[in-house]
Amino acid sequence: MTSVLRGGRLVSLRRATVTMQSNCSSLTCGRQNVNGVDLYYEKAGTGKHAMLLLPGALGSTKTDFQPQLKSLNQDLFTVVGWDPRGYGQSRPPDRDFPLDFFERDAKDAVDLMRTLGFVKFSLLGWSDGGITALIAAARNPDFINKMAVWGSNAFVSQQDLDIYNSVRDVSKWSARMRAPMEEVYGAQVFAQTWQAWVDGVAQFAHRAKGNICIELLPLIRCPTLIIHGEKDPMVPRSHPEFLLKGIPGSRLHLMPEGKHNLHLRFPEEFNKLVEEFLQEGHNH
Repeated sequence: MTSVLRGGRLVSLRRATVTMQSNCSSLTCGRQNVNGVDLYYEKAGTGKHAMLLLPGALGSTKTDFQPQLKSLNQDLFTVVGWDPRGYGQSRPPDRDFPLDFFERDAKDAVDLMRTLGFVKFSLLGWSDGGITALIAAARNPDFINKMAVWGSNAFVSQQDLDIYNSVRDVSKWSARMRAPMEEVYGAQVFAQTWQAWVDGVAQFAHRAKGNICIELLPLIRCPTLIIHGEKDPMVPRSHPEFLLKGIPGSRLHLMPEGKHNLHLRFPEEFNKLVEEFLQEGHNH
């Protein structure tokens, strides 16, 4: 997610302070056919501990995770980023948002990693990618090592809907905030896909308790770190606290200055936090 109206002015949640190009000389870049779709991925590092980076709404390796693909410890970790179906360079197909789109992304994510030859791996999920990670971990306990999620939620409230609707019309965003997404999609496709995303997540508000994946949280067995930026205007604090109560043995780390894009705004602090969490107990 990229911006929010606050008192009539747009607060920037840009995915990157600088639009950084993928550097495929230091990465492996490719496409893998998974569940009938050619999924684009980037891989960095040769470490024993594999992890998958799961991007946010309309997100991709290019817009969402360059500081992680470039700077996470490549001796300790093998870092894989991917563009979910219909996003970024995993097009065609065009993105759609049936009620099970998070479940579909979760299956694609796990199947991609398995197809790439990883038997067990960790998940780092931002925003929508965190929701995808929660579902993937609950559904595949034997494959998931550890998980970190931030900017994510297990349900959609009326407050959440109001936030999403306030950013529905991308023509109200500044050109600077639209630029990274328009570079990936073009102006028209970005605007249309973003509105389709808002409608897609709004579907959950009509379910009991606004449920996305509430009933799956107790099934999560892996060590889970929930990170929350205390200045995140997209995700009220009640969401990480709900995840903390719902996921057995999970813990919550607060970043006082963090907004929605805390891993892009504070990459050194974020990367160090995640590396330490993943190395605890040397559980490979």
